[in-house]
Amino acid sequence: MAEKHHYKGLTDAQVLESRAKHGENSLSSVEGEPLWKQFLEKFTDPIIIILLVALVFSFGVSTYEFTVHNTGIHAFLEPVGILFAVLLATGVAFYFEQKANKQFEILNQVNDDIYYKVIRNERITQVLKKDIVVGDVVILETGEEVPADGELLEAVSLHVNESTLTGEPMVHKTTNPADFEAEATYPSNYICRGTSVSDGHCIFEVKKVGDATEYGKVFEGVQIDNSVKTPLNEQLDHLAGMITKISYAIAALVIVGRLIVYFTNPANSLDTIDWVSFGGYLLNTVMIAITVVVVAVPEGLPMSVTLSLAYSMRSMMATNNLVRKMHACETMGATTVICTDKTGTLTQNQMTIYETFFNAGIDEKLIAESMAVNSTAYLDFTDKDKPSVLGNPTEGALLLWLYGKGTNYLPIREESEVLQQLTFSTERKYMATLVQSPSLGKPVLYVKGAPEIVMTFCHEGGKFLSDISQADFEAKLLQYQNQAMRTIGFAYKVIDDPKAIISENGKLVVNGLHFIGITAISDPVRPDVPASIEECMHAGIQVKIVTGDTPGTAREIARQIHLWDDTCTDRNQITGVEFAAMSDAELLDRIGDLRVISRARPLDKARLVNLLQQKGEVVAVTGDGTNDAPALKAAQVGLSMGDGTSV
Repeated sequence: MAEKHHYKGLTDAQVLESRAKHGENSLSSVEGEPLWKQFLEKFTDPIIIILLVALVFSFGVSTYEFTVHNTGIHAFLEPVGILFAVLLATGVAFYFEQKANKQFEILNQVNDDIYYKVIRNERITQVLKKDIVVGDVVILETGEEVPADGELLEAVSLHVNESTLTGEPMVHKTTNPADFEAEATYPSNYICRGTSVSDGHCIFEVKKVGDATEYGKVFEGVQIDNSVKTPLNEQLDHLAGMITKISYAIAALVIVGRLIVYFTNPANSLDTIDWVSFGGYLLNTVMIAITVVVVAVPEGLPMSVTLSLAYSMRSMMATNNLVRKMHACETMGATTVICTDKTGTLTQNQMTIYETFFNAGIDEKLIAESMAVNSTAYLDFTDKDKPSVLGNPTEGALLLWLYGKGTNYLPIREESEVLQQLTFSTERKYMATLVQSPSLGKPVLYVKGAPEIVMTFCHEGGKFLSDISQADFEAKLLQYQNQAMRTIGFAYKVIDDPKAIISENGKLVVNGLHFIGITAISDPVRPDVPASIEECMHAGIQVKIVTGDTPGTAREIARQIHLWDDTCTDRNQITGVEFAAMSDAELLDRIGDLRVISRARPLDKARLVNLLQQKGEVVAVTGDGTNDAPALKAAQVGLSMGDGTSV
């Protein structure tokens, strides 16, 4: 952001005009049905309808027995039992779904009462999130959530957490066309509502608000679709139809059979028939037929199904998986395809040092000091067994590595006086910190960043200053990059003149640093995932990774979880751009072979699910940046995260 600009922003009149044309920056909430109507919907279940019909018939038979045969009040036990079974089944289902709906409402509440810095009338002011309009110029700092979709005007060391849309926690954004990533899920100079600034700061112009944003489209797409029937719904519909046909057929046969028996009796000829006696016989015959119908109805079935689904629903809630519709709980048991995100679902969603490749002669205290002082990240030790990273996750991985070796970074940082510092920027691709080193007792310059950049500072007299050759380091770098890992290079130098290390344009002007080595950082696969993937595939369940990450990283994760092997070809992988460009017919022909979809957007996932359902597949969708991976385990125990529409 070397070139400064003066942004005027919108005038008050332009704000009103934009709001009238493009709407407010809020998501349209779906109007819910009244509680009484939701409760009555429970009586539309086919089995419940059969029970209601049986209840009417049973009440008629009981009334007949009570009035004609004086059987007493116990004649009504059968209809009372059926009524109790109906109310219990519908009541339990209604209660659990209402409980889930309340939790969904809490999660889906959009907090519009957050203030953002916006340039209007050539001044910086604060407005509520819901009052931001198309054309507004918004200023964002680290930690702030992006309030609307827009195009970047300025960006400094900007990294955005896109996990809510693509599952990726760190995506580099820039206004420099030379640094644009061609295969990025969203353009490198475009940020979306619902994501957040994890590092750096920016100024952007709002292009879309409310429902028109990418987040708004996802919000609309996940609204529940009651027209989709789960396999259990279809099976119960079939069972209800079969019970109805068979019971009515038997009842008809009873009536016909008893009439044949009556008229084949010589004493009951048409000439001498006693019509009063025949009327009683016919009424008794009808009562027997109705009893057959009532007996054929399994009164306990709805309650058994409801309790089973309610237990599954409660089990899912206990593991922080909310299911809106009870019948969706059984879908995973019939799942044929799982579409899973990568980050935080297949992986641990925490950057970790996979391997280090340091010079053997470097003092470990020097390595620890270089990581502790040349960093802007912190560790939260609230949970001492599992400290969390505050700040850049890549820098945090270095501090966690030190902590794992029994070294606390904080005392080292506090004892080291910082003399000068260049924070990391995507333009420089390195960070440099000059400190008064407590271990060496002298000013020491520490540099870390992209290894190929850091190495350029490590030459003197045509010689690469390291015990290991530059060629060996480059070969190791290539190995790590082929494994889709992030790499960081480290270097240091004792400085005699601290004033002559940084130029006026904010770049290092020092050479002759000693190259310490490199680290490979990755988001490791969860330990239980490979076995879960193998069990799913052995059971005939297809697993497809749908992620916003790069093709190389997605393919490497697929290899680590045993989803990708030497038999796989380019036909088994596709990018979001290629996916969007293909017709439905082309995708239907190829969709069965796909194992990895990289650089995917939420709408690509929705289209994928729709196409799979057209082929008759039962699809489970999991992930989107969550910190747990329940779906793969759920597939093995017959529970469910949903059918792609109900959860």
